[in-house]
Amino acid sequence: MSLTVDQHRQEAIELFNKTWELLELQEKSSEQQLEMIRVAQASRYHWGIAGDYKNWSRGEWLISRVYAELGDGESALKYALVNEKLHTDYGLEDYDAAFVHEALARSYSILNKQDLKEFHLGKARGLAQGIDNQEDREYFFNELERLNE
Repeated sequence: MSLTVDQHRQEAIELFNKTWELLELQEKSSEQQLEMIRVAQASRYHWGIAGDYKNWSRGEWLISRVYAELGDGESALKYALVNEKLHTDYGLEDYDAAFVHEALARSYSILNKQDLKEFHLGKARGLAQGIDNQEDREYFFNELERLNE
């Protein structure tokens, strides 16, 4: 049975939200860690069918974030770089552009590449100043603060 575009969109949203539920757990079992990877990847798959480049970007960002949370800097960087290519190809703006650099900074932080981390943090901060929605801007800066924890 094939899913409709609307069904793919609904799956993408539900899986994205499930990933966040798992990310927010203080302690994660090895099974929950694997599930977090699987659902983030599945969400991105469904966005590939039902979404646009912004959804794709957010999906790649989420996968990068999952790997960062798990301490896998190489995998986090791999997906952050895919997201950076989407930024280059489609000209992401505002919130999405800032998060491209947040993911790169987070990945480089795990890989102990301080110069690249600082470079992308600077880019992220600069782009975040242009986020129109105040709530989104505050959320973004809170995420940057968490990166330094």
